Amino acid sequence: MTTTTTTAEQLSATTLLRFATAGSVDDGKSTLVGRLLHDSKSVLTDQLEAVEAASLSRGHEGPDLALLTDGLRAEREQGITIDVAYRYFATPRRRFILADTPGHVQYTRNMVTGASTAELAVVLVDARNGVVEQTRRHAAVAALLRVPHVVLAVNKMDLVDYAEPVYAAIAEEFTAYATSLGVPEVTTIPISALAGDNVVEPSARMDWYAGPTVLEHLETVPVSHDLTACAPRFPVQYVIRPQSAEHPDYRGYAGQIASGALRVGEEVVVLPSGRTTTVAAIDVLGEPTDIAWAPQSVTVRLTDDVDVSRGDLIAPVAEAPELTREVTATVCHVADTPLTEGQRVLLKHTTRTVKAIVEAIPSRLTLDDLSQHPEPGRLEANDIGRVRLRTAEPLALDAYALSRRTGSFLLIDPADGTTLTAGMAGDAFADSAAAAEPAPEADDEGWDF
Repeated sequence: MTTTTTTAEQLSATTLLRFATAGSVDDGKSTLVGRLLHDSKSVLTDQLEAVEAASLSRGHEGPDLALLTDGLRAEREQGITIDVAYRYFATPRRRFILADTPGHVQYTRNMVTGASTAELAVVLVDARNGVVEQTRRHAAVAALLRVPHVVLAVNKMDLVDYAEPVYAAIAEEFTAYATSLGVPEVTTIPISALAGDNVVEPSARMDWYAGPTVLEHLETVPVSHDLTACAPRFPVQYVIRPQSAEHPDYRGYAGQIASGALRVGEEVVVLPSGRTTTVAAIDVLGEPTDIAWAPQSVTVRLTDDVDVSRGDLIAPVAEAPELTREVTATVCHVADTPLTEGQRVLLKHTTRTVKAIVEAIPSRLTLDDLSQHPEPGRLEANDIGRVRLRTAEPLALDAYALSRRTGSFLLIDPADGTTLTAGMAGDAFADSAAAAEPAPEADDEGWDF
């Protein structure tokens, strides 16, 4: 394989793909990631030497490529992935941010973390075992998080003699299941991560397969970070008011555009106050511009001297979100302590944090068969369920189906700041309609809302 050097100029011209790997224990996720890094020449010499030395000490004849990603001591000792391992690499065609997520059921929350910002998920299965419970669970999580592209990598084909019928049966079963969840695109690839078949280089042992390798698909899959197609949303992160001799009257609002594009002269509304004004100027890296789009970090100046502070959201009047204090969402509980009905929490949405009460937990989702367990009363670690929240102040919350950025939120323990739950506003799966839920009853109990 010819070594290529990626220059800074090439990198600046390439697109970025965020993707996550998932699968059952021992399906070979870390080996696949290691093979990708190794065969694409993305491993530093000293890293490879350290892996070779560690592999030799364990009795392996060659380098154990899984050690390139399993960085925790407990992971190396057990041969499993526990935490989410992030890796950054690049080819001349594209840059990548990879999240290698754990396979154990008790680490489902880690997959939610890794896949929450991914545009593509690679789900591995062992060709000897086929689609198992954890495979379906990871496909369901990818569907819940609205990951637009899913790749099924049928691994360890070398252990089934590279048999096409084995691959075809697994691919058909998984594709049917993922499609029923509303996953918009499923690509299936037969591989052997250990031997390198169809990972970076095409396999001579599977001439019956004419599709792309894993890396080729990662390099060519359409990346729709088209956040500009969504309604414009600008959460204010910081108010810039230097009050200096040079800038005595300067007032700017800094932050990152979450979606859409902002234009000078556009009529906008500041939420939750509802005050309207127009965009007077937009500065990007200190230089004025007439238009800025997601995910640029900018400073916005407004025509009128309205009250704007951190946590407010600026949006065009014509496409402003509705304010609400009643939030119904699908959540994944990530804390070891349970989430219970009546619990007081903080809800963090973009740059805004407000008090909230968990009014009800209507159901808990069983990811194995997508059945609903009604009225569980609490969610334990790794549970996914529906919750109904009431907030002390109105939120400009979009449906997660419309915007993964402004449709997501976190629930936080007000006592110590621990992250409790990751939430996705609105319906769960892309093809499902939320059942009508009863209207909440008021129950303030000491919180002033």
